[in-house]
Amino acid sequence: MGEKKCPHCGNWSSWSGNMNEACGSCGKPLGGRDLDYHINREKDKKASDEKWIFFIKESDGALVKNAKIVGNFFYTIYMAIITFIVWLIAMMPG
Repeated sequence: MGEKKCPHCGNWSSWSGNMNEACGSCGKPLGGRDLDYHINREKDKKASDEKWIFFIKESDGALVKNAKIVGNFFYTIYMAIITFIVWLIAMMPG
């Protein structure tokens, strides 16, 4: 456990490394810009995941869920084959 200077009030508070931990003086989170970056990154990751064609939503029916599972499987197989071919081409000149 250590101490961190609060980005809001400037006082030192005990800090265990959790970005959501509150300052002892003002009660605001000690994460500061790191916490803002982490929150924005989580939002972007969630939005990116939901744009994926095979993203399984809770509102999808059983048939659609199974189709997306099969789609994910074949996409993974396809990418593995393409990766192997690219690796094979890269190894040939050497």
